[in-house]
Amino acid sequence: QVQLVESGGGLVQAGGSLRLSCTASVDTFRRYTIGWFRQAPGKEREFVATSRGNGGATIYQESVKDRFTISRDNTKNTVWLQMNSLKPEDTDVYYCAGGSGIILSSVRNSRQYAYWGQGTQVTVSS
Repeated sequence: QVQLVESGGGLVQAGGSLRLSCTASVDTFRRYTIGWFRQAPGKEREFVATSRGNGGATIYQESVKDRFTISRDNTKNTVWLQMNSLKPEDTDVYYCAGGSGIILSSVRNSRQYAYWGQGTQVTVSS
């Protein structure tokens, strides 16, 4: 069983920055694809970005790719999501998700991720 713990959410003004962290309790962390999703009340969970395991690519949702950066340190079992130039529409609960063996064409599909963190609230005021 893989446990994911997120931190770093909060309240920020539009144009500001936040960095989210996701730390996993698993020995083979480097093999896992770790992604970030976000969800507003009553809406579907939305893909934000992912870092594929085993040195694979990072993938972004189009609306965030010039503002957000996903990175990882396999020695610390941690993935970060650096969010810059935040907009009010980025306000959501952000979830860290992990999975293994996820093929490239499926990384945006939340159902491919077996493990989820508890979520962290990001609120961007205008």
